Amino acid sequence: MLFTIEGLLGVTFFCVIATYFLNATRVREFAIAAVTLEGKKGDFQLLDQSVHLNKLSLSRDSNGRWKIWRQYRFDYSLEGDDRRQGYIIMLGKARQTIVFAERSV
Repeated sequence: MLFTIEGLLGVTFFCVIATYFLNATRVREFAIAAVTLEGKKGDFQLLDQSVHLNKLSLSRDSNGRWKIWRQYRFDYSLEGDDRRQGYIIMLGKARQTIVFAERSV
Protein backbone atom coordinates (compact mmCIF):
# COMPACT_ATOMS: atom_id res chain seq x y z
CA MET A 1 0.00 0.00 0.00
CA LEU A 2 1.52 3.27 -1.14
CA PHE A 3 0.92 6.63 0.47
CA THR A 4 1.58 9.70 -1.61
CA ILE A 5 2.08 13.22 -0.36
CA GLU A 6 -0.97 14.35 -2.32
CA GLY A 7 -3.09 11.65 -0.70
CA LEU A 8 -1.91 12.50 2.79
CA LEU A 9 -2.48 16.22 2.17
CA GLY A 10 -5.97 15.49 0.89
CA VAL A 11 -6.88 13.41 3.93
CA THR A 12 -5.36 16.04 6.26
CA PHE A 13 -7.28 18.82 4.52
CA PHE A 14 -10.53 16.85 4.79
CA CYS A 15 -9.93 16.21 8.52
CA VAL A 16 -9.23 19.90 9.19
CA ILE A 17 -12.41 20.99 7.37
CA ALA A 18 -14.52 18.34 9.13
CA THR A 19 -13.12 19.38 12.53
CA TYR A 20 -13.88 23.04 11.80
CA PHE A 21 -17.50 22.31 10.87
CA LEU A 22 -18.06 20.11 13.91
CA ASN A 23 -16.57 22.80 16.15
CA ALA A 24 -18.66 25.53 14.46
CA THR A 25 -21.82 23.51 15.05
CA ARG A 26 -20.94 23.07 18.71
CA VAL A 27 -20.23 26.81 19.19
CA ARG A 28 -23.55 27.63 17.51
CA GLU A 29 -25.33 25.33 19.97
CA PHE A 30 -23.55 27.10 22.86
CA ALA A 31 -24.73 30.45 21.46
CA ILE A 32 -28.34 29.27 21.24
CA ALA A 33 -28.17 27.96 24.82
CA ALA A 34 -26.70 31.27 26.07
CA VAL A 35 -29.38 33.37 24.35
CA THR A 36 -32.14 31.05 25.60
CA LEU A 37 -30.82 31.29 29.17
CA GLU A 38 -30.57 35.08 28.92
CA GLY A 39 -34.14 35.14 27.60
CA LYS A 40 -35.40 33.31 30.68
CA LYS A 41 -33.61 35.85 32.89
CA GLY A 42 -34.67 38.90 30.89
CA ASP A 43 -38.24 37.82 30.12
CA PHE A 44 -37.99 37.73 26.33
CA GLN A 45 -38.55 35.00 23.79
CA LEU A 46 -36.01 33.78 21.25
CA LEU A 47 -37.83 33.63 17.92
CA ASP A 48 -37.20 30.81 15.44
CA GLN A 49 -35.04 29.08 18.12
CA SER A 50 -31.91 29.83 16.11
CA VAL A 51 -28.95 32.13 15.65
CA HIS A 52 -27.33 33.04 12.32
CA LEU A 53 -23.64 33.63 11.71
CA ASN A 54 -23.15 37.30 10.88
CA LYS A 55 -19.37 37.90 11.12
CA LEU A 56 -16.33 35.70 11.51
CA SER A 57 -12.70 36.62 12.26
CA LEU A 58 -9.68 35.73 14.38
CA SER A 59 -9.02 37.41 17.71
CA ARG A 60 -6.89 36.86 20.80
CA ASP A 61 -8.35 35.87 24.14
CA SER A 62 -7.25 37.28 27.51
CA ASN A 63 -4.31 34.82 27.57
CA GLY A 64 -3.08 35.94 24.14
CA ARG A 65 -4.15 32.76 22.32
CA TRP A 66 -5.73 33.00 18.89
CA LYS A 67 -9.40 31.98 18.80
CA ILE A 68 -12.18 32.21 16.24
CA TRP A 69 -14.39 35.24 16.93
CA ARG A 70 -17.99 34.84 15.79
CA GLN A 71 -20.93 37.23 15.84
CA TYR A 72 -24.34 35.60 15.60
CA ARG A 73 -27.59 37.46 14.93
CA PHE A 74 -30.86 36.39 16.50
CA ASP A 75 -34.45 37.62 16.59
CA TYR A 76 -36.34 38.00 19.82
CA SER A 77 -39.63 39.35 21.12
CA LEU A 78 -40.42 41.17 24.36
CA GLU A 79 -44.19 41.27 24.17
CA GLY A 80 -45.01 38.52 21.69
CA ASP A 81 -46.10 40.80 18.84
CA ASP A 82 -42.81 42.52 18.04
CA ARG A 83 -39.62 41.34 16.39
CA ARG A 84 -36.23 42.74 17.36
CA GLN A 85 -32.68 41.81 16.49
CA GLY A 86 -29.87 41.06 18.87
CA TYR A 87 -26.30 39.84 18.60
CA ILE A 88 -24.21 37.43 20.60
CA ILE A 89 -20.44 37.45 20.33
CA MET A 90 -18.54 34.22 20.92
CA LEU A 91 -14.75 33.93 21.24
CA GLY A 92 -13.94 30.29 20.82
CA LYS A 93 -16.59 28.48 22.86
CA ALA A 94 -16.94 31.29 25.40
CA ARG A 95 -19.69 33.90 25.33
CA GLN A 96 -18.28 37.42 25.26
CA THR A 97 -21.39 39.60 25.16
CA ILE A 98 -25.02 39.75 24.15
CA VAL A 99 -26.35 42.97 22.57
CA PHE A 100 -30.07 43.76 22.38
CA ALA A 101 -31.81 46.32 20.19
CA GLU A 102 -33.15 49.50 21.78
CA ARG A 103 -36.86 49.79 22.37
CA SER A 104 -38.53 51.45 19.41
CA VAL A 105 -41.15 54.13 19.98
